[in-house]
Amino acid sequence: MSPLNKKKLEKLRSKLDKLDNDLLKLIKKRSNIVNDVLKLKIHKKEIIDHKRIKYILKKIKDKSIKSKIDPKITNRIWKNMIWSFIDYENRNFKKK
Repeated sequence: MSPLNKKKLEKLRSKLDKLDNDLLKLIKKRSNIVNDVLKLKIHKKEIIDHKRIKYILKKIKDKSIKSKIDPKITNRIWKNMIWSFIDYENRNFKKK
């Protein structure tokens, strides 16, 4: 790689690092809301809502296409996020 391209790569990686930090802040915000949602659930079986998951993934696909983002990428990200938060809810569910 040329020195000029190395410099460009460093700049781009720095931008990605900043973006990652912003994403972490958003995940923290989402986590706080998920905690509030979890407090409302009475039974553990309420954690997984397949209808809502399907709705979210459809909405993300539509928005991705509209925004010219590869929907396979966003689908994979959202599925992983959803199931990660479901796992989190299962681990943190407290019987009322």
